[in-house]
Amino acid sequence: MSVILENPHGSCALGGANATFSAIRRVVPIYHSGPGCGMQTTAGEASQGSLRLPYFVAYTALPGTNMLEKEVIFGGEKKLEEHIAGALEIFDADAFFVLTGCTAGIIGDDVQSVVRKYQEQGAPVYAVNSAGFLGESYRGYEIAIKALLDNIVDPAPEAREEDLVNVLGIMPYHDPYWEGNFEEILRLLSGLGLRANTFFSHNQGIADIRHSSRASLNIILHPWLLRDATEEYRARFGIASLRWPGAPLGATDTNAFLRAVGEATGRSGKAEIIIEEEERYLYRYLETGLGLQSWRRFAVVGESTNVIPITRFLANDYSFTPEVAIITDVVFRPEDKKRIEDQLLHLESSRPPELVYSGDQWEINQTLERFPETSLIIGSTNEGEFAMKHGIQHFIACYPNTERLIYNRSCAGYRGALTFMEDIYSNL
Repeated sequence: MSVILENPHGSCALGGANATFSAIRRVVPIYHSGPGCGMQTTAGEASQGSLRLPYFVAYTALPGTNMLEKEVIFGGEKKLEEHIAGALEIFDADAFFVLTGCTAGIIGDDVQSVVRKYQEQGAPVYAVNSAGFLGESYRGYEIAIKALLDNIVDPAPEAREEDLVNVLGIMPYHDPYWEGNFEEILRLLSGLGLRANTFFSHNQGIADIRHSSRASLNIILHPWLLRDATEEYRARFGIASLRWPGAPLGATDTNAFLRAVGEATGRSGKAEIIIEEEERYLYRYLETGLGLQSWRRFAVVGESTNVIPITRFLANDYSFTPEVAIITDVVFRPEDKKRIEDQLLHLESSRPPELVYSGDQWEINQTLERFPETSLIIGSTNEGEFAMKHGIQHFIACYPNTERLIYNRSCAGYRGALTFMEDIYSNL
């Protein structure tokens, strides 16, 4: 049954796919969709994540067929051919991905046959079934990763590279802290002697994605994303996976993360050395700020990959009391919900919050009303009006964000914990 959401915390599958491909260096998405889809989905993901645009091509620069009534009736394959030819002539890129919107998905254009003509000529053009009605943003992210596995990843890697790991699960642009979190995770993993392939970090691109089949481990920083992709990496390339429910934040969870990675890669000794060094660095600063933030009751509203680390850090490491955790992403599988609940309902230093699943802003506001002692709401722009009305401190750390420009600020690891507390205090 269809459900109407007030102020949804996400875009469609096309938007998620576009955000993913747009974050890969020297990659051009080509839209085979109705007019306006390119601008709307770019605005819906990149602009409402960190207030930034994709750095290679976005908005009105995106090539697209702008399908109208004529294409709906007679098909849009000829028009698509023309636009692919134009994109190949104009853009100096390493790969082009044709993304189908709802219009093309409904009328059933044979995009694969159109793309095949250019592939036979040696052009790096690939078709992706990404109609918006297939799901929300995260579904688009998974569709994009599957397309990379099908078309880019080396199907027969020469050898395993024991110091190479793939880090996935952080969705580009949609997560406001995506680049800063990648940088912090890469910094920590380098201390273990590991090279991290994220697909999306600076100076990474198609070549890095191609070599991902050589990795010794996949690290999935999300409680439920990429189940099929991790299974495909295991079945095709023998790459095991370590799933962590979001980028770890603060000493307690980052220590556990490093120990888990160290055990999985045979680097437990190095992990302990890094933990000792990083804890010393972190607590040198935290102890000088004791008393600046008084004890608080807080609520977190956002996607599970953000809500879990934020709740655990503030409860376990900073002694705040969680009132309610509201998960806005669509979680269907019981095993995924259990993984989320295991993280949020079993805290070390606090009673657990009430856990609510809802992406509808009216329901979210009604839930927040039930916790009148809340003095801090960490969430998205959507919760700002409620917080202002009730005189509650409001801090934006989740999608959608239409108020904070974020370049490489981190909400992960030890350094991210310091930044996070600076931001909360500065937002009083």
